[in-house]
Amino acid sequence: MREWQGISEFVAVAEQGSFTAAARQLDLSVAQVSRAVSELERRRAVKLFYRSTRKVSLTEEGHLYLQHCQHLVQGLDEANRAMGNLQARPQGLLRITAPVYFGETRIAPLLNRFLLDYPEVELELHLTNRKEDLIHGRYDLAIRLGNLEDSSLIAQRLGQRTHYIVGAPDYFNRVGKPQHPDDLKQHQLLAGTVENWRLQLAGKRVLVKPGRRLHCNSGLALLNAAEQGLGLAQLPDYYVSEALAQGTLQSALDDYRQDDDGIWALYPQNRHLSAKVRAVVQHLRSQLNECSKN
Repeated sequence: MREWQGISEFVAVAEQGSFTAAARQLDLSVAQVSRAVSELERRRAVKLFYRSTRKVSLTEEGHLYLQHCQHLVQGLDEANRAMGNLQARPQGLLRITAPVYFGETRIAPLLNRFLLDYPEVELELHLTNRKEDLIHGRYDLAIRLGNLEDSSLIAQRLGQRTHYIVGAPDYFNRVGKPQHPDDLKQHQLLAGTVENWRLQLAGKRVLVKPGRRLHCNSGLALLNAAEQGLGLAQLPDYYVSEALAQGTLQSALDDYRQDDDGIWALYPQNRHLSAKVRAVVQHLRSQLNECSKN
């Protein structure tokens, strides 16, 4: 433990450029800071600063030592913040970005419940299908769907989504229901934002390119087109679950359905989760898993 003594004072003096400013930052007396640094130099048997009545500057050894000590102090600060966050009650502004339709129908209702549980939290929810830059946009959290791109962000899985191939009963009465992925060649496949539909056959991924008669970047528009009998659509469960339950749509090729993919919470890796972010991630995970059981 004695090895740590004087490290914070040394880093503060080096970063502030004076013993007086370092003492002010650490809420100590100048004499305390000076003694701590002198003792550190004695233990290390090295001179860390050039001192004069007008300025303080690092020696060559001091520059080298600072590079390592800054990481130690930053790590200690992060550890202290993490412990404080564990004990803190969620409060303050929470900025979240999420995809539009999933945000409107799934995330927003859950966040509204979260606000009822934590009256000291304020929420800014930005719904967009663009992948916003969390740092530049000052977001605490992003909700992302599907397979994630490689990035420096930390991802926590909140749940999963299932993709269905669906069509209207009248459409299947006219054309027949496909029994094998090869049968899709005989059907009108309504195109959305993905280039290929993904299926599984004998444990291997099968890619099917949809047609061009209708191509739309709106899941709701594709849902309506399928209900009107224009063809088949491949859509996530949160678009089609109600229509399947009501019988306005039927699913096809369920035995060849791709594996479920993820619903994710993303945040920058250089940040410990604050109490508000940790609480909302836990809330969303719990509620989304509960929804998937129903």
